[in-house]
Amino acid sequence: MDRIPSVDLKDFLSEDPNRKQKFIDEIGKAYQDIGFVALKGHFLDDALVDNLYGEVKNFFSLPLEVKESYEIPGIGGQRGYVSFGKESAKGKKEGDLKEFWHFGQYVEDDEERRKEYPENVQVKELSQFNEVGKETYRMLEKTAKYVLRALALHLDLEETYFDDYIHNGNSILRPIHYPPITQEPKNAVRAAAHGDINLITLLMGAQGRGLQVQRHDGEWLDAIAEPDELMINVGDMLSRHTNNKLKSTIHRVVNPPRELWGTSRYSIPFFMHPISEMKLDVLESCIDEDNPKQFEDITAGEFLNQRLVELGLIKK
Repeated sequence: MDRIPSVDLKDFLSEDPNRKQKFIDEIGKAYQDIGFVALKGHFLDDALVDNLYGEVKNFFSLPLEVKESYEIPGIGGQRGYVSFGKESAKGKKEGDLKEFWHFGQYVEDDEERRKEYPENVQVKELSQFNEVGKETYRMLEKTAKYVLRALALHLDLEETYFDDYIHNGNSILRPIHYPPITQEPKNAVRAAAHGDINLITLLMGAQGRGLQVQRHDGEWLDAIAEPDELMINVGDMLSRHTNNKLKSTIHRVVNPPRELWGTSRYSIPFFMHPISEMKLDVLESCIDEDNPKQFEDITAGEFLNQRLVELGLIKK
């Protein structure tokens, strides 16, 4: 495989059972082969995308002391601003060459769940920033729900198997700014090779070069989406749950060639997380003689906490 497969969510949402099955088969095969797809037919419209990028660029252009005033101690970077170089990939001591913001879940119908999550952080200087972030969060969450419904059918589960687990889930929308590179990085890249923690990740802003996906033979493949596509990959939680039938693929964001060091790069991933008590125990249907159970039983909340410690975002 020398390119990321492209699929169209409109096939799944159509009334035609053949188109729906075509989507299920295509996305299932892609996630078993490489763990990434480029998705058309999602719920983000061009105006919302343009507004979001405008607001994100406005935020990261604010003075550093203003941005740092939105860095909230004691919550592992789960809401608000995370400053440059704070996060590193699992097993890597150098910080990634990026700063980012976190929008989290907007719980409206469950008081106990609302208490579980940190509050979203309001940016006073930008009147539209939080509203545009919230609308984007909603549209990506809706897109992710239907992708997971297709994957449930691919796994011979009931179509809405994931719905209750992702309703009010601990999902994160993360606008990332990779600032211009001003000097030779010492062992650091914009985002070191890593697998994602969550169920699936929906990535905006993969139109330019930089994102690379590691094939099973170890070769790196440029992952470049069309302007109307989202890049969507399997995370470690879904990989565990399916006994690695669906692949959580290692990926990275490499530094640009020297002549482009003076340019910023922006990308906006949406990390679809379930509620913390979801059991990630390996599905019985994904275990057989050739594929014995590979992972210990664990909940999504326990697994997330482990990984945030490994990433250096929270202390043991």
